Amino acid sequence: MPRNPFARKKDGDTPPAEKKQGRLSQIRDVYRVSKETDPVIGWWMLLAFLGTFGLLVLIGILLSMPWIFGSFGVLFGILAATIVMSRRAERAAYARIDGQAGAVGAALVSIRRGWYTDREPVAADVARPGDIRSAAMVYRVLGRPGVVLVGEGPSGRVQKLLAAEKKRVERVAPGVPVTTMRVGNGEGEVPLPKLASKVQRLKASITKDEMSIVNKRLKSLGGIRAPLPPGVDPTKARMDRKSLRGK
Repeated sequence: MPRNPFARKKDGDTPPAEKKQGRLSQIRDVYRVSKETDPVIGWWMLLAFLGTFGLLVLIGILLSMPWIFGSFGVLFGILAATIVMSRRAERAAYARIDGQAGAVGAALVSIRRGWYTDREPVAADVARPGDIRSAAMVYRVLGRPGVVLVGEGPSGRVQKLLAAEKKRVERVAPGVPVTTMRVGNGEGEVPLPKLASKVQRLKASITKDEMSIVNKRLKSLGGIRAPLPPGVDPTKARMDRKSLRGK
């Protein structure tokens, strides 16, 4: 019986050549997008490859097995170059959104499974209507360490928003740890590229079952409590997903 041309393909039906081409295409796209922000990424990749290859060839010469170790040098050199590309691509992705309204939300949703995250802020304060950079916003995530509130924007107004939001959370989830952070490059602030890892390193304090209960209570608080200025859409500040592939 002839195969239905409109039938949906399964993963196993995809020819190996197409899968391989897809991966190569992804790597090429990651490199192209990252190079726009990091022009020297190619040189770092070349340095990683040559350093790894040269080291293994040297070991092979010392052990009188240069061809064997040379072959391994090519494979591990490619791996080293790919790792370097992945790390620098991640930095480039953060650099592209750093300073934009909504950058914190985009960074938080990149956190791995086990957390309740949301791209949209739960509180906002605007000093000058229409001025995106004047917006102070607070985002909320929930995990085993408890509730984490992260603020972005002018420090003074962010601190007030964080304090007010912390009180709201403590009213509906008493006893649950609430951690506050400010994103920025100043004293006491967390740089955007390090935000996700810092949140994930917090010490676990509640169980998964307790997380589920707390999440339901937090939803009862509703969404954002103050209107954003015209033209501000925190959902539009996005990480470049292609730049994070290969991690």
